[in-house]
Order: sequence, then C-alpha cells, then structure tokens
Amino acid sequence: MVLSKSWGTRGADIVIFALLAIVACISLFPLWYTIALSFSDKAAVNAGRVFAWPVGFNLSSYKIILEDHKFFAAFLISVKRVLLGGAINFVLTVIMAYPLARDNKMFPGRKFYVWYLVFSMLFSGGLIPLYMTITELHLQNTIWSLVLPGAVPIFNVILIMNFFRNLPKELEEAAVVDGAGPWYTLIRIFIPVSMPALATVTLFSIVGHWNSFFDGLIYMNKPENYPLQTYIQQLVVRIDPALMQTLTTEQLIELSKASDKTLNSAKLIVAMIPLLLIYPFLQKYFVHGIVLGSVKE
Repeated sequence: MVLSKSWGTRGADIVIFALLAIVACISLFPLWYTIALSFSDKAAVNAGRVFAWPVGFNLSSYKIILEDHKFFAAFLISVKRVLLGGAINFVLTVIMAYPLARDNKMFPGRKFYVWYLVFSMLFSGGLIPLYMTITELHLQNTIWSLVLPGAVPIFNVILIMNFFRNLPKELEEAAVVDGAGPWYTLIRIFIPVSMPALATVTLFSIVGHWNSFFDGLIYMNKPENYPLQTYIQQLVVRIDPALMQTLTTEQLIELSKASDKTLNSAKLIVAMIPLLLIYPFLQKYFVHGIVLGSVKE
C-alpha cells in the first residue's frame, strides 16, 4: 500500500532537493570555470573578464597540446602505467587481504601482519631512501619505477580485508564442505561477491596512478619517459628564440593566443577526460560498494 505524502513532506522534499542542487552547482562551478578559461582568449583571461562563459572563443591551448607528438607518447606511458599498476595493485590487494581476513585460529600471526601494515602506512622511510632503492635496483627511466613503489596499497588492503571479514561465514563453510581449497574459494566465491568493493579500490588505484606526476619527475631523467601528468605539468607557454625560426607563421599566431592560464586549464580538462570515460562503468559498483560497506550485521 502506497501512502500519499502530506504537503509538509512534499515541501521538505522540495527544500532538500533544492539544497542538493545548490551544493551540486557550487561543486561543479570550478570545473565549468576551468573549461571556460581553456576556451577563452588570452587577453580576456588576463583581464579577468572570464566568469561563466568563454570570452573570445578559441582552441589555441588545445592545439598546442594535441599537436605535440610528445603528448601522445606521454599519454601512452600513462595508459601503460594505469593498466600495469592497476593489475598489480588488484592482485596484491586480494591475495593479501584474503589471509588477513581469517580469524586468529586459522592464521595465528594475523595480528602481527595487520599491525605491521598499519605501521608502514603511517610511517615511511622517506623520499631519499626510496630514491636510493630505485637507483640501486636500476629502475630509473623504466615503467617499473612508477608502479613498484606503490605496488601494495595498504589502505586498500585494509578496506578489502574488513569487507572479507564481514561476508557471511556460511559461504566459506559451504565451499569447504564441497571440497574447495583456499584458491578456489577466493577466486570463485570471495572475488565475485566482493566485486563492488574491489571495483571501488580499483578506481582508487586508477585515479592515483593517472594523477600522479611527482614520481615521474624524480625517477625519469628523460622527458620522453614522462607520464602524462608529469609532461603536462612541465608545459608552459614560452617562445624560444631558436624555436621561432622553425615555426610557421600560423603556429606562431596560435602560440601567441595562449597564456599560462588558458594552457593550464586545458591541461586539467585533457587530463580528466580518460577518468570521466572510465567512471560511468564503475559508478554502479562504486555506489553499491559504499552501501554494502555501511551495513553491518
């Protein structure tokens, strides 16, 4: 039986939806403002005349980025990093979280390993020892220097461990009765029922790898080995006198239309596009994972 809402309840719903709409607009406005800057003219941006709509619409900043072949090389490096790093994070997170989710009788040393992970998450050796380790292992200027230092995302391990511990124990008991081993139980039971949580932490890993730029800056000695975020972070609007002799008149005109503000805005928009394409496919798992994680028996 569906009960009709009273006028007070409807009014409350309208107020709540209005407040949420206002919050959504406030949250999205910085992104919209950045888009407006990226499509605006250099003079209008420098004069502060851009607010909600592009002024002097032009695509000069995007042309500077997209016409550079080094941009696409950096893009491919970031794609490789996300695929390789995300796969490593996923595998290590699952195979570490599964045994740590057992009780103390099944895994006597569980508490020691859990506290060891928590300690290493809160305290690290610092940047210099990490840099020296990467150097001694001859990993500089390789993709491994970007994915191995963060191969074990401890925060994700703890999240999945707690998720596994909250799953009904009857699932594992039924698998054991049927003769399933630990690997079969993990792959055929725990992973399928934990897809929302695993998709959530995978999204965290993808965003972390894609947005990271500092490690590429310190581990890569050659610009051609930079990932995308490191590469676009190094881009500035600068006309080198030696470069001016090699540019055509049209290229010089396009370069003169861009500024640091418009180029930086275009960097942000271009860098967000892959994540915006991935997020809709993981959104249903992401929301479902949050809901499941909030319900405890």
